[in-house]
Order: sequence, then C-alpha cells, then structure tokens
Amino acid sequence: MTQTSEENLGRIRAVLIETSHPGNIGAAARALKTMGLSRLELVAPRRRPDAESLARAAGADDLIERAGIHDDLDSALAGCRLVIGASARLRSIEWPVLDPAEATGRLLAEAAHGEVAMLFGRESSGLTNAELSRCHYLVHIPTNPEFSSLNLAAAVQVLAYELRRHALAGSVSEHIDERPDLADANDLEGLHGHLAATMRAVGFGDIEQSRSLQIRLRRLFNRARPDRTEINILRGLLSAAQGRKRPGGDNDASPAAAASTAKDTTCSND
Repeated sequence: MTQTSEENLGRIRAVLIETSHPGNIGAAARALKTMGLSRLELVAPRRRPDAESLARAAGADDLIERAGIHDDLDSALAGCRLVIGASARLRSIEWPVLDPAEATGRLLAEAAHGEVAMLFGRESSGLTNAELSRCHYLVHIPTNPEFSSLNLAAAVQVLAYELRRHALAGSVSEHIDERPDLADANDLEGLHGHLAATMRAVGFGDIEQSRSLQIRLRRLFNRARPDRTEINILRGLLSAAQGRKRPGGDNDASPAAAASTAKDTTCSND
C-alpha cells in the first residue's frame, strides 16, 4: 500500500449513531483497525465506552481512546465532503444506493481531497429518514433475504475490508468530484436551515409538514454537490428574498457579497 493510500484511509471516519451496547463500540474499533482505519466518531451513545469496549477492541484501545463523542450528528460530520450511510434494508425513501465495492471506492477516492464519512445507525433500527437524508449515497450490503440481520461491527468490517482492498489495489473510482472547495456537511445543513426559514417567511407551503418536499430538496443539493461559493450565492439570494441582509461570512453571505462573488466567478471562467 502506498503512503498516499494510507493517508486517504486516515481521512475516512466511521460514525456510529446511538450505539446501545459498549461492546459493539469495541468490536467496531477492532474491525476498523484490522483494516488500517483509525477514525471513530460516536454520536450520543447510550453508554459510553467502558472496560467491555476495551475488551472487545482486542488491542484497538487507541481508537476508542481517541474516538470523538458528539451530542449531535452535525458535530460528527463537520468538515466531511462526502457522506455515505449504511442501510440494512432498502427504504421507501428514494435515494441513490451503491453496493459496498462501489461505495468504498468513492469514499477512498474522495478522501484524497478531504474528509469523508461512512455512517452507521442504531443496532435495532438503523438510520432514521432524517439521518439518511444527510447522506449523498446509501450503501446496502446484500445479505441473505431470509436472515438479513447483520451485527453493527460486522457491517463496519465489511466496509472496512472493501476500503482496504481498494487501497491495496490502488484502484480509483471513476465517479469522483475533485473540487477542493466542495461544500461540507455543515455548509449544506446551514443552507437547508436557511432555505426552510425563507420558505416560511415568503409563505411557500407548510415546510414543517412537508417532509417529502424537504427530502426532495436535500436530494437535489446532494446530487448537485455545490461548492462553497455556490452556497454563498444561494444564501445571498435567500437573504434577498427575505428582504434583509445577513451578516457576512462563510455560511451567511449577504446579497451584495453573493452578487459580487457571482460576478467574479463568471469573469474568472475560461
């Protein structure tokens, strides 16, 4: 494995949401470390890592000791340019689904340009629809349909193995966005919050009750994968639609700043 491949693996984080059993945290840490991965993030675990976690880690204690423990998903996904969520079953929600090989190929290739994440849900119920909507893609492990129950750590192991296999082979996904300034998870979440507030302000439907509309908008922007300049332009337009200017900044561009950015971007294109 090349040094570059090792560096790319180091930018891939496994995010576990609301784990109910600390032993599963240790087993997941072991699965990651055996495949050369080192990033573990925990979102609101029911029980924090303990002696049982360390015992199940079987030597991957360092991953548990370094693991981030977050109150919410926003914090765990901060800085991630690509998020792929593991779904144990195919959902009614229409979302692009990849197989493990394709999903991990994309994660590894995009990790050359920044932080990425694979997202795992609760042992009993997996990811909620709201959490799935934070993902650019879902990955489905094709288990036996007559007995599809897959332990959390086993799911982590499958994807960790596929990541290492790609790294050892030096294979690169053909489907990759190499732009270094892609909007990250928090940029997109800020846009969606601003969009919802604007829709309420201008009286465009009932955003609180229209789950389908929110999901479609998230799917649209996840598919488009805007960069930070485009996010600022969109937020400037939203602020103008609200009839007021918002403070300038990475996530709160004013209409004037957005217009200026759009002009500069247009002039700089070949």
